[in-house]
Amino acid sequence: MNAAGEGRTIAVIGGGIVGLSCALFLQDEGHRVTLVDPREPGEGTSFGNAGVLSASSVLPIATPGTLRKVPAMLFDKTSALSLRWSYMPRMLPWLARFLLASRWSRVERHSQSIRALVDHAPAAHDIMIQRAGAGDLVKAGGWLKLARSAEGFERATGLERQFLRRYGVPFEVYEGDVIREIEPCVGDEVTHALHLTANRRVTSPVEYSRRIARAFLERGGQHLKMPVLGLDLLGGAHGIIVEGKRRPFDTIVIAAGAFSGNLAADAGHRVPLDTERGYHVTLPMPEKPPEYTLQALEPGFVLAPMLDGLRLTSGVELAGIHAPPDFRRVRRLVPLARRYIRGAREEVLSEWQGHRPSLPDGLPVIGRARTHPNVIFAFGHQHIGLTLGPLTGRIVADLVAGRTLEIDLSPYAADRSFI
Repeated sequence: MNAAGEGRTIAVIGGGIVGLSCALFLQDEGHRVTLVDPREPGEGTSFGNAGVLSASSVLPIATPGTLRKVPAMLFDKTSALSLRWSYMPRMLPWLARFLLASRWSRVERHSQSIRALVDHAPAAHDIMIQRAGAGDLVKAGGWLKLARSAEGFERATGLERQFLRRYGVPFEVYEGDVIREIEPCVGDEVTHALHLTANRRVTSPVEYSRRIARAFLERGGQHLKMPVLGLDLLGGAHGIIVEGKRRPFDTIVIAAGAFSGNLAADAGHRVPLDTERGYHVTLPMPEKPPEYTLQALEPGFVLAPMLDGLRLTSGVELAGIHAPPDFRRVRRLVPLARRYIRGAREEVLSEWQGHRPSLPDGLPVIGRARTHPNVIFAFGHQHIGLTLGPLTGRIVADLVAGRTLEIDLSPYAADRSFI
């Protein structure tokens, strides 16, 4: 086996933003990298997000406030949360951990762990944007969260603003017509807005991924378009199983998002990984398109200007990986877009469903497998995979090189309690 830093053979399993970032950063270190994914790069979950490069993520999903809202949300057909009740027995262990992770003492700790990553994410994106020639896809200006009442604004953003102040994350609060001076397309019903000024947006997440892939392939990277059936780690050797055959590698990086659980188990770790299924529909761009990514806080959806139209993305559906998509809930939100954007049209140009890889404590799994140190985990980024993808790639490259890390990885270990 090659020593670290001497051009190892590395398999990166997963062609989303995390896997692509791992592949390119490892390739830059001189390693011979093979990206393994049956789909084209960026065509999975990385295709359908809201395109936000978040500098403002301060809270995990699991908080006491979230739990208080759950019962009402489950019976509201336009809420951001839905559950297929037939999947409930499978979800119970995950939900029990989620409940424990929502205690205030845990929220404080998990919040610090989120910030430790997010604080380093912009610099990694700057490197990736330059390497991939993607500067034209990335826009500054921030993110506006919109409410139609003072009470709704306080319910939705009060705790977030407390944590934003704690971490020194810049933001502004606007009321009334000041909002329309900042973003003229915002409808008259909107009374309050939270402006997260440091966020950036990507106008086509899939094109961003494609450009990373192009940079990787042009430098000699390989793309093996096959599903990985498992790992073969017997006797200390390292290999992946594709088409019933073993292919050996010095190092294996598991970055397959919501599909990483069985592979992690092959490496000795049974992690409580499930999926928050997300949906989007694409609407025609209004005559006056928004300059910002807009989040409608009531009932909870995002309106993101993209190259191919206005993306309305919403939903946390708990139904597992294999259930067929159900677009009825996201389609119910289409008429509500008019309350937030003037001239929003109800024609649906396209629709999409994907799988956010989610762990109960809201933190990803990043680091080496305990008993197989040449297997490295890089999955579970939940709602901020686009934000943390390049940083995760840089961390993985540092691990392979044996460099001292800027970030303590213990909060993201595969053998943590997840609560």
